[in-house]
Amino acid sequence: MCVLQYFPDSNTWTAEFFGSVKASLFVTVEPVTSAVLTGLCFKTKFVLPDIIESRGMNMPIGVIINALSVAAGGVIGALFGHKLPAKINSELTKIFGVCSMGMGVSSIGLMKNMPAVIFAVIIGTAFGLAVNLGGIINGGATCMEKPVGKLFPNKNKSMSREEYMSMLVTIIVLFCASGTGIYGSLDSGMSGDHTILISKSILDFFTAMIFGGTLGMVVAAVAIPQCVIFLIIFAAAKFIFPLTTPDMIADFKACGGFLLLATGFRIAKIHDFPVADMIPAMVLVMPVSWFWVNMIVPML
Repeated sequence: MCVLQYFPDSNTWTAEFFGSVKASLFVTVEPVTSAVLTGLCFKTKFVLPDIIESRGMNMPIGVIINALSVAAGGVIGALFGHKLPAKINSELTKIFGVCSMGMGVSSIGLMKNMPAVIFAVIIGTAFGLAVNLGGIINGGATCMEKPVGKLFPNKNKSMSREEYMSMLVTIIVLFCASGTGIYGSLDSGMSGDHTILISKSILDFFTAMIFGGTLGMVVAAVAIPQCVIFLIIFAAAKFIFPLTTPDMIADFKACGGFLLLATGFRIAKIHDFPVADMIPAMVLVMPVSWFWVNMIVPML
C-alpha cells in the first residue's frame, strides 16, 4: 500500500509505504506527476529498498572517500616522497597550483551575479582580515602540527619555519575550504550524488602525496578537520539546499573559484594571497546573491 501526499510549499511528493515493509517509511522524491508516482508505488517490492537507500538513507560516501584520499596521499608522500628528485617535487607543486587556478577559473565562469560575488569576496575578506581569521587558522595549524611533528618530525631542512607554516595553511584551506569541496558536500547531502567529491578526491590524493613529501605526515592529519567540516556541511545540506536557487549555487561556486584561484597563486609561489581570510566570503555570497536578485535588481 502506498499513500501519497503533496506539499505545495516545497513542490514535492511524499510517499508513505505499507504492507511489504513492517514500518512506514517516508521517501521524498523530486517533483513528478501524480500518475508517475502512483505507478511507482505499485511496482514490485524489489524497487522499494533502492528508493529508500538512495533517498532516505543517504550516506556521506563522497566525504569519506575525499578524507581517505587526503590521508592516504599524505602518508604515501611522507613515507616515499623524499625519494623523488627535488625537481619533480618542485615542478609538480607548480602544476598543482596551475590545476587549482584552472578549477578556479572554471568555477568563476559559472557566475550569474557578478556585483554580488565581487561584493561578497571583498566584504568577506575584509571581515576575515579584521578578525584575523588567517592568524586563527594558522594557530590551529600549529596546534595540529605539534603532536604530529613529535611523532613524525619534518625532515625537510631546506624549508624555513615561516615557509613551512605558510604552506601548511595553504593546503588546509585547499582541502577544507574550497568551493568545490563545500558545494560537493552540499550536493552529496541533498541529492546523494557524490560525483563532485569523488572527482575532487583524485586531485587531492596526488596533491597530498606531493605535499606529504615536502611537509611530512602532518598533511595526512589535515584529513581529520576536512572530514569534520564536510560532515557538518553534509548534515546541514537538507536545511540549506532547499533555501537556495540555481543562481545562488552558481554564485557560490564562483566565489569558491576566487579562493581556488588565490590558492593556486600561493601554491605556485606567485603571490601570497590571504586565502584563509577570504573564507567568510563563502558564507556571505549566497545571502548577498539573493539580496541582489530580489532587492537591488528590481530597482535598476
